[in-house]
Amino acid sequence: MALSEAEVRHVARLARLALTDDEVAALAPQLSKILEYAEQVGEVAAGDDVEPTVHPFALANVVRADERRDGLTRDEVLAGAPATEADRFAVPRIVAEEG
Repeated sequence: MALSEAEVRHVARLARLALTDDEVAALAPQLSKILEYAEQVGEVAAGDDVEPTVHPFALANVVRADERRDGLTRDEVLAGAPATEADRFAVPRIVAEEG
């Protein structure tokens, strides 16, 4: 299936691309080849003996059950902080105050 330059210009306009005459001439055979490959893929995948698949491998749910566990205490969390202030993480100011 060979695309004409008019068809390439139409597709480019739909994609809101501004193409030069040289670009249109270069893209026409390239896009034609891409369409030929897509047709070949469609032929292979459209056989009656091919079952439709969602995923190539059987999937199993591997999520574990939720279990309630105690979290870290405030002291344990703050122990890993490089700096603290008033029982909170201390971070450098990145926004200057207006005024």
